This record gives sequence, C-alpha cells and structure tokens, in this order.
Amino acid sequence: MNKGKRYTNAAGQIDKAKLYEVEEGLALAVNTSKTKFDETVELHLKLGVDGRNADQQVRGVVVLPNGTGKKVRVLVIARGDKATEAENAGADYVGAEEIVAKIQSENWLDFDVCITTPDMMGVVGRIARVLGPKGLMPNPKSGTVTMDVTKAINDVKAGKVEYRLDKTNNIHVVIGKVSFGAQKLLENYEAVMNAVIKAKPATAKGQYIKNVSIATSMGPGIKLNARS
Repeated sequence: MNKGKRYTNAAGQIDKAKLYEVEEGLALAVNTSKTKFDETVELHLKLGVDGRNADQQVRGVVVLPNGTGKKVRVLVIARGDKATEAENAGADYVGAEEIVAKIQSENWLDFDVCITTPDMMGVVGRIARVLGPKGLMPNPKSGTVTMDVTKAINDVKAGKVEYRLDKTNNIHVVIGKVSFGAQKLLENYEAVMNAVIKAKPATAKGQYIKNVSIATSMGPGIKLNARS
C-alpha cells in the first residue's frame, strides 16, 4: 500500500534503527505531524508476559494528568436516584431498560464509555454481545460498574484511560493529542508507564517491558529507549 506524501516526509526524519530517548521521541512525533487535524498520539508496549495465563494478565486504568484531548460521550445505565445523580454529574445519556432496548433494536452506539450500577448488570448483560466486541462493556476492574457514578463520570471526563493486554501481549493506549506539545505528552506517558509497571504480575519472569514505541494517527512509529 502506497503511503501519502506527509507520511513519507515524516518517515524520512525518523531513524527506524534508533531507540530515541523518550523526550526526544515525543518531540519528534509532534514536529513531524503535518496533518490539517489534531492527531492523536498512541503509546504501544510489548510486554514479556504470557496473557494466556490468568495470573499474567495486565489490565487497569489511569487518569491522564492532561486528559486525552478528546470529548468523551458517557452513557450511564441506572435507575432512580442514581440516574438523577448521573444527569447532575454531566452524563451525556442516561437510561435503564429503554436505552438497553434502543441498543438492541437500533444497534445504537453513539457513546464512548458505558457506566452502570451493580444492580443493573443483569439488564446490561442482555447487550453484552453488542458492547463487548466494541470494548464498551462495563467492568468493575475499569471502574465502570460502581455505585459512585459521579466519580466514575468525573474520572472519564478528566481523561481516564484503560490499558489491557491484547492477544499478542501488546498494550495500546492513547496519551493525548499533538497539540499538547512534548511536555504534556511526557507527563501523560509517565502516568501510563508507571501504572503498567506497578501492574507487573508477580509471576512474570525476565524482561517485563520489551519494546516501547509511539505513533501519531497518521504517522510512522518511533521506537523509544524506555527502561523497565
């Protein structure tokens, strides 16, 4: 597949064989972004664990100090006082059985995060097959199944991101936008890295973080010299 001119120009400024120091790599990602829109910056980690083993799963959440730069649409599935609390806390959509039915019948997915209360999990379970593949299914480990819906909404709006191991033992996390500049991206990067390091399974042997790279939405990857 042919790459565009912008991608080719950016790639020409990046040494694929080099491990860049983190600050240098982030600055390079910012400086080589020449698109007309504000590109997202993603962090990619290759871990030295075996995700096939339950005791070597790596998953958690972290609130980025500078947010993600993205407006997050939050759906809260709750009843009664908790539904009112969600509305007051700034949820974009609030509902119960009727909104579950809307998702079922219309495949409505115009939201980025779904939060629910524990008593509603039986109802939410009806749409698990719809939400699961999209990464939208509420989960206690990610803080999206909770009675404290106000905190959950505030955390998400403030820039909470989830990191989790995929089938190839990689983690992919958004750490902000190009417009943040290298310093704010560095602060977000460090928050994610610290969280992932703290989540190291006790059974993991050898080198934990094998490879680290960053990339903008439309740009080439930049390998980083990150110590674990």
